[in-house]
Amino acid sequence: MQLSIIIPLLNEQDSIEELNNSIIRIVSLMKIKFEIIYIDDGSFDNSWDLIKKFSIESKEVKGIKFLRNFGKSQALYAGFIESQGAVVITMDADLQDDPNEIPNLYNKIDKENFDLVSGWKKKRYDSIIFKNLPSKIFNWAARKTSGIKLNDFNCGIKAYKKIVIKKIELNDGMHRYIPVLAKNAGFKNISEKIVKHHPRKYGNTKYGADRFVKGFLDLITLWFTHKFGKRPMYFFGFIGTIMLLIGFFFSLFLGIDKLFVQKSGRLITERPEFYIALATMIMGSQFFLAGFLGEIILKNKKTKKHFIISEKSNE
Repeated sequence: MQLSIIIPLLNEQDSIEELNNSIIRIVSLMKIKFEIIYIDDGSFDNSWDLIKKFSIESKEVKGIKFLRNFGKSQALYAGFIESQGAVVITMDADLQDDPNEIPNLYNKIDKENFDLVSGWKKKRYDSIIFKNLPSKIFNWAARKTSGIKLNDFNCGIKAYKKIVIKKIELNDGMHRYIPVLAKNAGFKNISEKIVKHHPRKYGNTKYGADRFVKGFLDLITLWFTHKFGKRPMYFFGFIGTIMLLIGFFFSLFLGIDKLFVQKSGRLITERPEFYIALATMIMGSQFFLAGFLGEIILKNKKTKKHFIISEKSNE
């Protein structure tokens, strides 16, 4: 299998037939063996019925239906697990991603040997205030944090080597940061390609303004887990050590002062240094405990899927 095309969707009955016909027409001209995998992320319209129809009409089309809506990250992850192609391309089902980009993206991986190629919607047809501007800020923050020079981290259309998508694990919301996850896993040959972006023809966007807030929080989480995720004691233990040392030196100062300098002075419990020492030692111990618990959890962690498949088509 040379190419897998993964398409997550939610309530896209109006667009997927046109999309499916376009993909089959374009990829058939490439003369390669391919598959199209639709992941229905809990649609309540006729999307799944159409996917089953496509899979009956064409052996290249497969479908996965979730029991309920689990989110785009889990939909992509299910597609990654199912895919068999040496090159994997992801795209959205709303017709804003252009299927004509597929051959060029495929060649960037197959011929130019990139690990990952991300689309860049340089000219967008979205709201400037509610989507374009927040997206620019979001991408700037992602570039600064990750060190990856991409202009559009969240573009739906991307191409990957098979080994890349088989080595990364997607948690909720992390589909925005697949290039970062790939880099953290050791894949550094990452590029981007300017792609066409079309206005939405049917329905409304499934994402609200809160996705940018969640995106920034996910970015902070990703940075922290990459830096300290494998050894949380390095972070918590360092802070705990500093606090314990502060508490120890304040306690030492109070003891020496009371025993040898001001023997008849104020009670130790009446001095502010006592409460500083007490607070920092308690907090330092708690940070150490958090580090130990983090290490124990990591050593006993088991990989777990966060979605439930209710039905498949054309297995």
